[in-house]
Amino acid sequence: MELLNLNIGLAAPEIVLLCGLFSVLLVDLWLNDEQRYISHFLSIGVMVAAAVAQFLTWGHDSAAAFHGMYLADGISKLGKTVVYLGTALLFVYAKPYNQARGIFKGEYYTLAMFAAVGMSVMIGAGHFLAAYVGLELLSLSLYALIALRRDSARAAEAALKYFVLGALASGLLLYGISMVYGATGKLEFAAVSEALLTQSANLWLLKLGLLMIVAGIAFKFGAVPFHMWVPDVYQGAPTSAAGLIGTLPKIAATVFAFRILVYGLAAVKADWQPMFAGLAVLSLLLGNLVAIMQTNIKRMLAYSTISHMGFILLSFVAGQMGLSAAVYYAITYVLTGLAGFGVLMLLSREDAECENIADLAGLNQRNAWYAFIMLLVMFSMAGIPPLMGFYAKFAVIKALLAAQYVWALPVAVFAVMMNLIGAFYYLRVVRAMYFEEKASDAPITGDASGRVLLSVNGLMLLVWGVFPAHLMALVAQAIDTAL
Repeated sequence: MELLNLNIGLAAPEIVLLCGLFSVLLVDLWLNDEQRYISHFLSIGVMVAAAVAQFLTWGHDSAAAFHGMYLADGISKLGKTVVYLGTALLFVYAKPYNQARGIFKGEYYTLAMFAAVGMSVMIGAGHFLAAYVGLELLSLSLYALIALRRDSARAAEAALKYFVLGALASGLLLYGISMVYGATGKLEFAAVSEALLTQSANLWLLKLGLLMIVAGIAFKFGAVPFHMWVPDVYQGAPTSAAGLIGTLPKIAATVFAFRILVYGLAAVKADWQPMFAGLAVLSLLLGNLVAIMQTNIKRMLAYSTISHMGFILLSFVAGQMGLSAAVYYAITYVLTGLAGFGVLMLLSREDAECENIADLAGLNQRNAWYAFIMLLVMFSMAGIPPLMGFYAKFAVIKALLAAQYVWALPVAVFAVMMNLIGAFYYLRVVRAMYFEEKASDAPITGDASGRVLLSVNGLMLLVWGVFPAHLMALVAQAIDTAL
């Protein structure tokens, strides 16, 4: 009877994922390197099964499990579906790349699936402790994933930097949570919100805790001035690991911020909205200006990520319409980032890593189709119509202007100007692909399944850019069920 009271059926996707993860972990113990493809296909099957389980539990109503610590609402279901399918897609892209570098091992799949569990817990958390546990599970998995290539000093350095800075950010976040608990006597988001509305909280202690929580969230987003880990991790990690770090955690971080700040601390939004606005402006400025100077495409994408997170942070200060824009932007970035890293992994060879812009030179002469896919990725990131990235940025600017703040217009103009600057370094990649002599004559190889899915992934950026209404309506409905 106690299990029934916990409403455990709502957590079916996580249960399926954990059971499948442990199965992969056990099966992989008995496999040699020639049989590792079994772990590969089993891992993809586990992620697809988790997505199916999530789809089967999909409903229009919001519900809670584990005495309010776990929430199953629209934004939870949408976010976790993106995480599960995105992880499966990344596994397909990463297989040839990992095989060529000796990291086609069960550890890659189990660590990535543990990270997916952490993201699921973050997305579905209704309680500060549940959110923190999910965040730590994600972070610990990523630390190990970055250092998976044991013969690479650069990967070890990146993992160590991320570990040290991540531990500091986690400590700040945990200390902020303890202050919120001291101020309200509650840890459940709904209970914290109720305590603030009834004015039974110590506001000064709460605001000090809020400052630390915002710092912790900004670190997970990679926003300025908590961005110093992003370029080193992107460059140092294997591209198959960087593809995970640079994409899927962004949707988890967006929902994580939504849960804490909008669902739990909405009553003090007048305090955290200006902080988010300042972080957004700094991220847009530094991210775009420093990206111009990069010749390493992974570092360029890192600074590009910082600028994109600026747009997501701006969304949080623009009211309910902005929340829909934030989630839509995060989904857009996940799809775009997966396609971009997929192309980089496809172009990497056993003896050469595709990590400089010069490595993409003449790609149109080598393979016009993959050059076109990368062009779609770059144009989407630059916000050029009719790609998904354009509509995502348009939705953020529209929501910001609709909020009618005094400073909304100058900030919106600033964001548009920074986006125009950002278009320069994206177009530089396109110029290298189409107008420079090819850097290599090596054939582009890879699994047929990876090439097909990469093509579909790239074309989705175009299709959902031309027809964004359905996805945007789905996101808006998900936000409505969560508020």
